[in-house]
Amino acid sequence: MPWLKKLVGALVILGGVGAVAGWVLSAPVRLDSETLAKLGPGDPARGKRIFYAGGCTSCHAKPGSQGDARLQLVGGLELKTPFGTFVPPNISQDPKDGIGAWSTEDLANAMLKGISPSGEHLYPAFPYASYARMKPADIADLYAFLKTLPAVAGKAPANSLRFPFNIRRGIGLWKLLYLSDQPVVPFPDGTPDPVMAGRYLVEGPGHCGECHTPRDFAGGTKKNAWLAGAVAAEGSGVVSNITSGKGGIGDWSEADIVNYLETGFTPAFDSVGGAMVDVQRNMAELAPEDRAAIAAYLKAIPPHPNGYPPRKKPAS
Repeated sequence: MPWLKKLVGALVILGGVGAVAGWVLSAPVRLDSETLAKLGPGDPARGKRIFYAGGCTSCHAKPGSQGDARLQLVGGLELKTPFGTFVPPNISQDPKDGIGAWSTEDLANAMLKGISPSGEHLYPAFPYASYARMKPADIADLYAFLKTLPAVAGKAPANSLRFPFNIRRGIGLWKLLYLSDQPVVPFPDGTPDPVMAGRYLVEGPGHCGECHTPRDFAGGTKKNAWLAGAVAAEGSGVVSNITSGKGGIGDWSEADIVNYLETGFTPAFDSVGGAMVDVQRNMAELAPEDRAAIAAYLKAIPPHPNGYPPRKKPAS
């Protein structure tokens, strides 16, 4: 039947056009020269602040490390998600197994664009969807600080992902939907400086939304429920609502938040638990004004009800 042959031919052509379009749209995009020019020489003292604000040790230190061992960024933590298991790599200064051979530009492309030095897409388990909001100069400072840390040999295990999530090229299409350098929460002119400073820390290097915001079917954060809490990526637990909405921290004062970030104790004298233990340990390394800025931001953002389904009470 001639019409059937024409239909099949048209479908083949459309499929080919779609495949070419998808290949072009999913291509890795590196930083432009204007952004790279903003990197600067980098300062390790300032970079230490960004290191702890970004929680680098939480994922890249060897699991269970304590004290100075937390600065041996050998990787290896298993992050089990619905897409498969991601394993943060060695980011120590080892030139073979870590990132000791990376340039400042390599680190900037990884953190702001999710692109490896070899030109491949990085998986967004590395939270570059948040880091994309960072200032290039802060990336250079972080690079300078990382250069002061030890080189540790040993490659972390590879990711274990099922099809089609093991196809890196597809991440390019994900980026078209979710990668942006624009702030999540808009504030009017005249907003107090601490709130704006807190927005930068929380939405950028602190990447708080990566855990505290619910995600859609493709793994992107739901900006209309920003920081409303979410089902934990691993297991059946939940990550808390840190807005002032119902179920959140509306009854916490800014001072309560600051104290929690510094000491790990809630207003009710409970102590921090779970994955937040390591996060709080990093927050305690920041300057008091940084913790105060984070608190000011959290009290200024829109309130949301819990972003996860109600938890069932255990049977009596």
